[in-house]
Amino acid sequence: MDDMSLLYLDDDLLDKYKNQQKKNNFSRTLNGNSESVSYLPGSTVRFWLNDEPAEYAMHWHPAIEMVIPLENTYTVIAGQDTYELEPGDIFIIPGGELHHLIAPATGRRLIYLVDLELLSGIRGFSYLTSFLSQPVLINKGSCRPIYKEEATLISELCRDYFSNDSLRDMMIYSHLLAFFVNYVRYRISVEDMTGSNSVSEARQKDLTEKFNTVFDYLDEHYAEDITLEKIADVAGFSKFHFSRLFKQCSGYNFYDYVCYRRIKAAETLLLKPGNSITEVALQSGFSSLSTFNRTFKKVKGCTPSEYRNLFSSQIHPFL
Repeated sequence: MDDMSLLYLDDDLLDKYKNQQKKNNFSRTLNGNSESVSYLPGSTVRFWLNDEPAEYAMHWHPAIEMVIPLENTYTVIAGQDTYELEPGDIFIIPGGELHHLIAPATGRRLIYLVDLELLSGIRGFSYLTSFLSQPVLINKGSCRPIYKEEATLISELCRDYFSNDSLRDMMIYSHLLAFFVNYVRYRISVEDMTGSNSVSEARQKDLTEKFNTVFDYLDEHYAEDITLEKIADVAGFSKFHFSRLFKQCSGYNFYDYVCYRRIKAAETLLLKPGNSITEVALQSGFSSLSTFNRTFKKVKGCTPSEYRNLFSSQIHPFL
């Protein structure tokens, strides 16, 4: 096996996954397009070894989903993009993202469903969610310098899942945090997107601190009139330097991220009964209903009213 592929996932461990699923009679069902994740008793994680040649209809859930093909490819449609995953790829689907899973006729893949709400009070969580606001692909092509370490952490997650230790979930989350911290630092560690100039450790820490402050500020003030100049001043950079660093560190242009953050707030408000579309638009920071409707459809692929209806259908099984 290539030393850059997923390590330590022997057949005995994978058999434990299958046996557990049979014992728990584990299956996946939808409430409309929403999946209520069936966690293990007393846990907020669910790991699943899937070898079914099935297609899972467009759906969403609050938990993040990690998909790792072990044999053969796997197709994921997330939002409006299609990803063809190869064995060993680690693919992360953000919580709340509509996605569609299509399996080949044969093959196995690991699927992890993890609730990150427990981590929401940790400083830096807002920074982390900026990275997890879009699907993330980690493999030996896109993230070669950190792939082996990330794959090893995933392997440790697998083993901890079957630990009898009473602190099992804490062990899992500690590895998961290490996994995300590695990825965040990797994104920061390159001064330009070509990877030609590495950033010193002191510079990494400084950037991390500054952008923690930026994302905390945006979480609190997204509904206000926010300008690039104002946030650059909060971070202590010129607007031109800040704009480049923001793109590097988050994957978004600044105003696109502000738009994304407002849409995320609108998604939550739309699912609360009693909120009119106009009220949602204004509370989310949009200056007019027409701007909100246009922006929401561009980002989510449907109107706010369609989104509200989409997430309130009746229960039906996966297709």
